[in-house]
Amino acid sequence: MKKHILFIAIFVISSISVFAQTGGLKGKIRTAKGDSISGVTVTARQKDKDVKTVKSDGKGNFTIEGLESGLYNLVFDGKGYSASILYNVEVKKNKMRDLPDRLILAVDQGTLVQVRGSVFNQDGRSVTGAEVTLEKINSDGSTRKIGGVYTNVSGEFTFRQPEGGAKLRLTAKLKDASTSKEIEVDSAGIYRLALTLNIEKQ
Repeated sequence: MKKHILFIAIFVISSISVFAQTGGLKGKIRTAKGDSISGVTVTARQKDKDVKTVKSDGKGNFTIEGLESGLYNLVFDGKGYSASILYNVEVKKNKMRDLPDRLILAVDQGTLVQVRGSVFNQDGRSVTGAEVTLEKINSDGSTRKIGGVYTNVSGEFTFRQPEGGAKLRLTAKLKDASTSKEIEVDSAGIYRLALTLNIEKQ
């Protein structure tokens, strides 16, 4: 009986000793605007082998525990975002390393609805500085403003939003002139249109 107790004690001590030799990593994943990103798969990779994988929580936080000391590459993969790799992250035994506060993932442009357009006057010339607003038209006919921009020196503008079907209304204004156009989008891609303003000549 004493031998069994001794064996169990040695096993527990050995397990604690092995666990104490490992370390970990933690951090917070954000967008370029500083918003947290949940559900991002974070994989610790060493010598081309995936060692451990976790997911970021609702606040973008993640923790990877039980890593042997050494260098790891961290792979970040989130839906709607470009995959990213943080190379040569060092893990030390008995240490939980806090990674830089701003682990940023860029939006994958291939997963966005991009509405690109140009504003012209009645003579076909580009209009600079026209205000363009984007609204979503709901099924009941009501609208919700999504965003607003001004045309550049070439009279061009761009809106980006997550993919998904929607009916959109774009309105261009300059001084007392105004015009609108509606388009329907259904999936990720680039949608182009032109708006013409009837601007009074001075």
